[in-house]
Amino acid sequence: MKFFIDTANLEQIKEANDMGVLDGVTTNPSLMAKEGIKGEANCRKHYVDICNIVDGDVSAEVIATDYRGMIREGEELAALHPNIVVKVPCIADGIKAIKYFKGKGIRTNCTLVFSPGQALLAAKAGATYVSPFVGRLDDISSDGIELVEKIVDMYTYYDFKTQVLAASIRSTQHIIQCIEAGADVATCPLSAIKGLLKHPLTDSGLATFLADHERVNA
Repeated sequence: MKFFIDTANLEQIKEANDMGVLDGVTTNPSLMAKEGIKGEANCRKHYVDICNIVDGDVSAEVIATDYRGMIREGEELAALHPNIVVKVPCIADGIKAIKYFKGKGIRTNCTLVFSPGQALLAAKAGATYVSPFVGRLDDISSDGIELVEKIVDMYTYYDFKTQVLAASIRSTQHIIQCIEAGADVATCPLSAIKGLLKHPLTDSGLATFLADHERVNA
């Protein structure tokens, strides 16, 4: 499974990349705002800065919700850097735009997916990635991981090439569950990725080794 980091914070992206485990980055307007990035020109420069750090796909989201606006923005974003994947919302005009981008050789990430039906339409239109939102479904007492499983099963059965990019990951446990569900990608906070390193037996084992080393070299 590939790891994307879900942030616009350059330091976190650098840290994840330096670990040697980073395959890409996902961003959205909320993450940009969190970093104080304002204005279209600054946002686009920031996308290029991200692309210059990580050798992998970087999702850049369109703001328009109409077909022509998505096409205009998407083409401009794709022209910024070869690593850019145009992130499009799962609405009617978004599906239409994904079909257009597919024909132009522009890769897409269909976002805000909350049902197998939405995932089906995105795949049929030719989306490169589809992003089911795990945490947001959990927030309303639904089962986000179950949705990931259903989409993985559907894509396998019908041999769709669209990759399942599990999004809205809130915890390390979500990552483990996405692995078990067969997701192609999980986009996560850095803290959730680093959480995979934590195990009490690793800590106690290391402490024992270091104590034994001190004893025999005293």
